[in-house]
Amino acid sequence: MIIWVNEQIDPSGILYSCIACCDETQAKDCHESFEQNLTAEQKQQGWVATLRTVNSWDEVPVNALKLN
Repeated sequence: MIIWVNEQIDPSGILYSCIACCDETQAKDCHESFEQNLTAEQKQQGWVATLRTVNSWDEVPVNALKLN
């Protein structure tokens, strides 16, 4: 099983928001939305949007919104 994890991380490395799902298309759409929602100022400050995969729900951050 592949689980797609979208994260917005603030400049200090703290996870700001996270959505995890098993649908690659949905995950890529979510990542694009996360990217677009970061302002130029936030990006300059060091905010990042990441998309990564994991193999188990145990590897997904606890505070993530989990979509099946």
